[in-house]
Amino acid sequence: MARKGEASTSPYGEPRKFDPKFRGPIHNRHCTDVLCCVIFIVVILGYIALGILAWVHGDPRKVVYPTDSYGQFCGQKDTINENKTSLFYFNILKCASPIVLINLQCPTTQLCVSKCPDRFATYIDMQASYRHNKSYWEYYRQFCKPGFNKPLKSVAQVIRDEDCPSMIIPSRPFLKRCFPDFSTKNGILTVANQTTFKDGRGKTRNVTDLREAANGINNVLDARSVGMKIFEDYASSWHWILIGLFIAMVVSLLFLVLLRFTAGVLFWIFILGVIGIIGYGIWHCYWEYDHLQGTPGSDLTIYDIGFQTDFRVYLQLRQTWLAFMIILCIVEVFIILMLIFLRNRIRIAIALLQEGSRAIGYIMSTLFYPIITFILIAICISYWAVTAVFLSTSGEPVYKVMANQTLCKYANLTCDPETFNTTNVTKLCVGAQCTFAFYGGESFYHKYIFIFQLSNAFVFLWLVNFAIALGQCTLAGAFASYYWAFRKPADIPTCPLFSSFGRAIRYHTGSLAFGSLILAIVQLIRIILEYLDHKLKGTQNSFTRFLLCCLKCCFWCLEKFIKFINRNAYIMIAIYGKNFCTSAKEAFFLLMRNVVRVAVLDKVTDFLLFLGKLLVAGGVGVLAFFFFTHRIPVFKQETPTLNYYWVPLLTVIIGSYLIAHGFFSVYAMCVDTLFLCFLEDLERHDGSAERPYYMSKSLLKILNKQNVETKRH
Repeated sequence: MARKGEASTSPYGEPRKFDPKFRGPIHNRHCTDVLCCVIFIVVILGYIALGILAWVHGDPRKVVYPTDSYGQFCGQKDTINENKTSLFYFNILKCASPIVLINLQCPTTQLCVSKCPDRFATYIDMQASYRHNKSYWEYYRQFCKPGFNKPLKSVAQVIRDEDCPSMIIPSRPFLKRCFPDFSTKNGILTVANQTTFKDGRGKTRNVTDLREAANGINNVLDARSVGMKIFEDYASSWHWILIGLFIAMVVSLLFLVLLRFTAGVLFWIFILGVIGIIGYGIWHCYWEYDHLQGTPGSDLTIYDIGFQTDFRVYLQLRQTWLAFMIILCIVEVFIILMLIFLRNRIRIAIALLQEGSRAIGYIMSTLFYPIITFILIAICISYWAVTAVFLSTSGEPVYKVMANQTLCKYANLTCDPETFNTTNVTKLCVGAQCTFAFYGGESFYHKYIFIFQLSNAFVFLWLVNFAIALGQCTLAGAFASYYWAFRKPADIPTCPLFSSFGRAIRYHTGSLAFGSLILAIVQLIRIILEYLDHKLKGTQNSFTRFLLCCLKCCFWCLEKFIKFINRNAYIMIAIYGKNFCTSAKEAFFLLMRNVVRVAVLDKVTDFLLFLGKLLVAGGVGVLAFFFFTHRIPVFKQETPTLNYYWVPLLTVIIGSYLIAHGFFSVYAMCVDTLFLCFLEDLERHDGSAERPYYMSKSLLKILNKQNVETKRH
């Protein structure tokens, strides 16, 4: 480490000079990146305006209610369809047509009905029964177009004009749409206990044709019954789930508090375990190598036998085990040498982890700050989702020609349902109809809906990244206040978390918005690349796939790098109050001057936090497993009876992991902040009376340094 007055040969800038006025996070600050702050506020106001505009033009009922072929909502109050809540397809067999995938609309008349059909019937059979029993027609007509009352009209004309369905089949509503009432009997697919049905055109068909038309609906309907059972399980076990999550919170908190005593032990136990396992591997390879001596064919080389799909062939060769033994020996020697040469840096990393546990112990309020970040992100997600729904439901009904003939030149063109029957389209394209397709329009607003959706996504990413940045800067300021307190805890300022939050909002909104903007741009580019890759997957050539793959990889790496730079820049902003670019540059150069320490600390921290998450989620998960499977005798009477015990079990495990992740994210931010402060401390001070170190005694001992005086003047 270069001392004051020494020339530095580092390509990453000069070590920071001593500032006698520096006493930790600077309180006399000024606003940074004001221009970006102004732009950020203007964008937020514009985002609010976009939401209002979408609210004025949008109509979420278009998502809630199904729409018939006339653009009317099924089940909407104060309309003619108020009591007609389900959408009925005249000929659901047409829904298996490829045109459905193109237009996302089934090319058959769709009608709002009060209830779905509950029996098999055809128009031909109804017409034959009409002469002596008109009740058949009274039931059948409710599935015909409104106002149609010509039961004796020829079947060919009715089917051509689609006045009535050629057949009806037993159905039940799903997502407010009538789908065949599938069931399985002795492993055979049936509808109302029948395997065949009449299609109303003189043919008898198998119900599997209906299954193809309503592709996958049977599985979804089965999933609905599973969903009801899952809901019942949650209703009977929710309080036990909350108890499990509370235990996870307590265990996470205890793990962080106890890290000051167990960090070193856990790390060295793991390292010794790895060395021992590799050592056993070396011995086992030598034993196999020696055991195969004299075995016929074992002295052949890998080159002699060539490529073999059965890997066990290679295990019969002495050369294979010799290669394994050499590789494991190299790995073992490499790990031991790394431990020898990096032992002091590993000790520093462990000491910083222990110091982080102490810091959290003094500022316990930091553990609950992630709740604020969660609330802010939840608000952003909710606003984005609502705005996206209103934007997607903006516009007037657009009608298109749905033609049964794929060669019809009018297919997929817009049309007017009121004048459609007077045009030549029905003559040139037999069976063509003018049906509702989607909502849209020709105004300026409707033309740029896609741009508005893109803007909605971009500002959403910006706001989410800003909420995360605000949390990182706030926590960094609080933990920096701890580090730069010369006498701990006496010199720790009052309410360090609240003070840090106030400084971040008041002075550094622009800087946080700047860093968030850069990250949001990269993330938006990644989303666009994923969208292009998805859209072009079936048409792109090998070069295009390679290019897209390279771009996706590059921007993924860029996003990771920017997140790393931003995180450390926010720490420097919290300490010194400088603008984003200056803070990012100083943080980057500071870390590059200590790149080995950075790598060691990062890996040690990742390992211990992973171990902690595994301990919390796994431990609570095992406890929940024994409880919900009635394997704890003391609680057998209290354990609820469940349809699927894995429902509350998975909820507890996932919830425990998320709780541990929330606690440990604070701890990771604490360690990163203390590490940067530690590096700053080494460069600024030398342990003299005028320039004492602020680090803990354990770090001073590891570095073989000491302060001349223990009291500040």
